[in-house]
This record gives sequence, C-alpha cells and structure tokens, in this order.
Amino acid sequence: QVQLVESGGGLVQAGGSLRLSCAASGSIFSINNMGWYRQAPGKRELVAHISDGGSTNYADSVKGRFTISRDNARNTVYLQMNSLKPEDTAVYYCNMVIVPIGTYYPRSYWGQGTQVTVSS
Repeated sequence: QVQLVESGGGLVQAGGSLRLSCAASGSIFSINNMGWYRQAPGKRELVAHISDGGSTNYADSVKGRFTISRDNARNTVYLQMNSLKPEDTAVYYCNMVIVPIGTYYPRSYWGQGTQVTVSS
C-alpha cells in the first residue's frame, strides 16, 4: 500500500505565499517523477513537474513565482508558491510515479487534494 498525504493549503491574500507538501509512505521501492496539478472549475492543468534527476518544468502561468523541489530521503515533494494571484485559486493535487516494493512496474499515485484560495 502506498499513500500520499498533502498539507499546506489555505487562504491567502494576493501577493502572499504558501508552501505545499506531499509525503509518500508505504511499500515504496523507488519514486520517479513528482508533480503538482491543480483543478479549478472546468480546468485542470499541470503546475510543475520534477524528475528523479531533479529537472523541473513549469506551466507558463506560474513560471518565476512557483518552485518545485523534492526531498528523496523523506519521499516528499514541495511547491513553494510566491506572489500568489486570485487566478491561482484551485484544488492542488500532488502526483508521484512510484515503483512499489515487490513489483517492477511504476504506478501513478495521487494525493487527496488541498484547497488554495487567493483573495483579491
């Protein structure tokens, strides 16, 4: 069993910052890619992605404001969000591609989602 647990969402004023965390636990052999997605009404998009080698990419809408990072020792991915805008309001989901112990096959796992609300 593998589980992803997110934390760090909340309500913030425009221009503020939040840091999201997502920790994986359970029978984990290895973790490949990690990423953050967000879901707003009628729209779901990839926000940021980090490979197992540390390469990152971002949605154009968050470049220069958001930073994704990972702590492999803690099986955790972070999303530092600065200069937040009302249009960043969404439910944020973490995603990890994990190879569970006992299998050679990677699977995609999702966190439970955390609400981020940016007021104007």
